[in-house]
Amino acid sequence: MTKRASPVKNGQLFRAFLIGSIGAGLLGGSALSGLQAKPATDWPALAHPIAKDAAMEARIAEIVAGMTLRQKIGQMTQADIRSVTPDQVREHYLGSILNGGGAWPGGKKQATVADWVALADAHYKASMATDMKVKIPVIWGTDAVHGHNNVFKATLFPHNIGLGAARDPKLVGRIAHLTAKQVRATGITWAFAPTVAVVQNPRWGRTYESYSSDPALVRQYAVEFVKAMQGNLTGSDTTIASVKHFLGDGGTYLGKDQGETRATREQLIRTHAPGYFGALEGGVQTVMISYSSWTDTGAGKPQGKMHGNRELITDVLKGKLGFDGLVVSDWNAIEQVKGCTRTHCPQAINAGIDMIMVPDDWKQFIEETIVDVEKGVIPTSRIDDAVKRILRVKMRTGLFDRSPIPAASAEADMASDVMRTTAREAVSKSLVLLKNNKRSPLPLKRSAKILLVGKGADKVTPQLGGWSLTWQGDETDDNDYPLADDMLSALQKAVGDGGKVDFSADAIGVDLKGYDAVLVVHAERPYAEMKGDISYPASLRHSERYPDDYAALERVSGKGVPVVSVLFSGRPVYANDLINMSDAFIAAWLPGTEGQGVTDVLFGGAKDFQGKLPFDWPGASCPETARKPVLFRRGYGLKLAKKSNLGRLPEDGVETCPALAE
Repeated sequence: MTKRASPVKNGQLFRAFLIGSIGAGLLGGSALSGLQAKPATDWPALAHPIAKDAAMEARIAEIVAGMTLRQKIGQMTQADIRSVTPDQVREHYLGSILNGGGAWPGGKKQATVADWVALADAHYKASMATDMKVKIPVIWGTDAVHGHNNVFKATLFPHNIGLGAARDPKLVGRIAHLTAKQVRATGITWAFAPTVAVVQNPRWGRTYESYSSDPALVRQYAVEFVKAMQGNLTGSDTTIASVKHFLGDGGTYLGKDQGETRATREQLIRTHAPGYFGALEGGVQTVMISYSSWTDTGAGKPQGKMHGNRELITDVLKGKLGFDGLVVSDWNAIEQVKGCTRTHCPQAINAGIDMIMVPDDWKQFIEETIVDVEKGVIPTSRIDDAVKRILRVKMRTGLFDRSPIPAASAEADMASDVMRTTAREAVSKSLVLLKNNKRSPLPLKRSAKILLVGKGADKVTPQLGGWSLTWQGDETDDNDYPLADDMLSALQKAVGDGGKVDFSADAIGVDLKGYDAVLVVHAERPYAEMKGDISYPASLRHSERYPDDYAALERVSGKGVPVVSVLFSGRPVYANDLINMSDAFIAAWLPGTEGQGVTDVLFGGAKDFQGKLPFDWPGASCPETARKPVLFRRGYGLKLAKKSNLGRLPEDGVETCPALAE
């Protein structure tokens, strides 16, 4: 039965959740450092590692002076590979292409590395065959957010939420460098990463793209990621990074994707901006703007969509923070700016966006923008500034002086031994042990007889989440990941000939007699932005959305055999009922292709649990209205030797959360 309650005023329990849930909890950890810090009253002065080169600036100015208006607007245009041909890149002087999630060469999901390289080479050669006085190479961007995740057979690393649990900045740097090698192996030179959102509400479908709710950790990770991915900018194993999404995307009201961030200017600076400070200190060359809007609660003034916010893009990012690279829009995001369409938005260009991602309607965008400049709606000086920034990034990365096409041997970098062992290490460091009672069988023995249960236990896709071959991570199966290990194959490899692993998806009719342990896998379905939101007033209770997981656990719990639960999820969820029925409970996040990283820790040996919660773990189905919204604070995580005496946790069966008064 649906349980309902009367409306709750924003100023009461909901405000307590937004602030208190990331500062106070029931068990372990420390409060959010960003909220405890002294108020920041202005944007900081940052040290930039890459200085402008006078000779390069003179060369850029000379090129821009010799370009026609159409050529300039072409350079500011980014089209999706599904909607543009190499010949059109040449004809329209396009500055950039991208492959959105689910876009592959020839539309083939299992396109080979050679297919990717061939398409990259065709676009590059087309861009160098224009009738321009100085040929300008095209730049290709891709969402490589946990490895080169659009490419068949690429090793996929844990999503950012797992890396945040690992608390290892150097590991993040190593992963960024390896991702750059993967990307360059396909002839691509620009990765739309890292995401530095500081998520405040796990309802957001992109929560797993955030490292943590701790701004200080996010800043530290951003520095390491950018430095490692970009290297010296000109090496054959370096890739341009793009820090995203500027600014406040992780703070939207109720976690709504592309929603409204309600914050004071000081809160933007101290909570949502530190990741950008770190990325800029690392020398990041591109910044992607957020779909979200900002309402300045201190001034009581809506600022509108970020894509039209001149103050934050031009005055702050390019001015006070000293960013001299290029600013790129998100997918068709300009149409959300008041008065704009997806092909016409002088407001966004005047706000300071240099390159416009118009995946499909790019021809019309070019024509309408040319008219805007001819009419004086967009100043020529703004166009020239945008093109100079685009050329600066291309020159700094050596694209004018060499082809980005890799040597054939680079294909080995997609799933090399170092790729897989590093990903496996990252998985083992990301696991967070939330419960480990006296009956817990951890660490498991390799001679044990183990029953593996769960619909997601014999499939690799629940481990991967969104942005895995497709945008949402759906419409794929294990055939698309022939090198990956799911939990079943990882367990079988772990026990070898010494033990035995049986599998049942639902545990119906299984006799537990003779088993030493039951391992139950709980898993969210893959999702990404928009489709991944748990929209209020829906409950955050995992069992509400995945009742089969609950039913399978119920069939094996309390039957005399110890039960270990492993949860694959892109966010912390309310799981008191699952925790109560488990002797050990592990938050495994979205570990990627290397499932053996999980079994490395389950069987102990030289490895122990190292992960610490990157976010608070909810203690209620509706934490926005709960008086005790947090069960485990950020920073909580047990070791194998530590037995937890949780007792029985309170359970609520809320299906629909109380209405919130605006």
